[in-house]
Amino acid sequence: MAFTHRSVLLEPTVGALVDPQFSAKSARRGSLEALPARRSGVFVDGTFGRGGHSRLLLSCLADDARLVVFDKDPEAIAQAQALRAEDPRVEVVHAGFASMRECLQDLGVDQVDGVMLDLGVSSPQIDDAARGFSFMREGPLDMRMDTSSGPTAAQWLAEASVDEIREVIARYGEERFAFQIAKAVAARRESRPLRTTLDLAELVAGVVRTREKGQHPATRTFQALRIHLNRELEELALALAAVLKLLAPRGRLAVISFHSLEDRMVKQCIAAASRPAAAQARLPIPEKDMPRPILLSLGRVLAEPDEVAGNARARSAVLRVAERTHEPLPPDGGASFVGTPPGAAPARRRGGRT
Repeated sequence: MAFTHRSVLLEPTVGALVDPQFSAKSARRGSLEALPARRSGVFVDGTFGRGGHSRLLLSCLADDARLVVFDKDPEAIAQAQALRAEDPRVEVVHAGFASMRECLQDLGVDQVDGVMLDLGVSSPQIDDAARGFSFMREGPLDMRMDTSSGPTAAQWLAEASVDEIREVIARYGEERFAFQIAKAVAARRESRPLRTTLDLAELVAGVVRTREKGQHPATRTFQALRIHLNRELEELALALAAVLKLLAPRGRLAVISFHSLEDRMVKQCIAAASRPAAAQARLPIPEKDMPRPILLSLGRVLAEPDEVAGNARARSAVLRVAERTHEPLPPDGGASFVGTPPGAAPARRRGGRT
């Protein structure tokens, strides 16, 4: 079965990387047609998915440009390899964006001119019941982005303690009924395991006594398990730290977030790197010795009403854009601008496939 995918905030995201006059207030459709010239340089799509953003970006790049695309999903990598066969400017890396700096160094790349990250789950991943992301479709309880490694959601729920399940659902799903859900999971597995998405969705629906308007009661639980199993916030922290080191002066970062936890991380990182002196404002340091901005925030973009009407998944999307300044990184390499994800260990380098 073929699954379609509509890229969210498509033109604003690509415009953020290639339009020298980009601003959040002026990010509208049709702006790419007015570009003065095709861009040269090295660009990164850290979340290739089904390639919508990459394909539009390629149409704005010069013949001597390079586009390195990353993804953990084997199906996405197959799509990326097909694009590579059509366009030699594309280079494909089967890995998560957390390892982009190491992988780019392996390709001989030390600096890049633009990085885009779409942190959402792609429509084909959601719509394919076999991937186990959707509580609306019967399928195996999997939820892994990279289906070749790591435990499935079913395996983790079968082994985790009540406290571990509660902590994950509360932390990553911000679910009020996390403890009740965890107890219900433990009680259910005593008699029979949770094997399918509908097994879990029905169990959660029987426990969550109230729900937000228009939201399935299992929404927060499924989000929490997906984030935990795929280490999404930890990997985002690693990626943001890598981007600060990789971006060349005037290079741009464009990140699309879909829930408050990841958007908060991106927002706080850009704010901290844009205003590093704020953390030392009360110290007796002369103004000339205050740290200078590493990033320039170019604002945020939300989906237009017509995009939301045609693609409901755009409703919660937030695009944040920043530009690298010419200032050198602080001694810690910018780690203090990234911070630590909620409940996670401090960001550290991890080798191999992520």
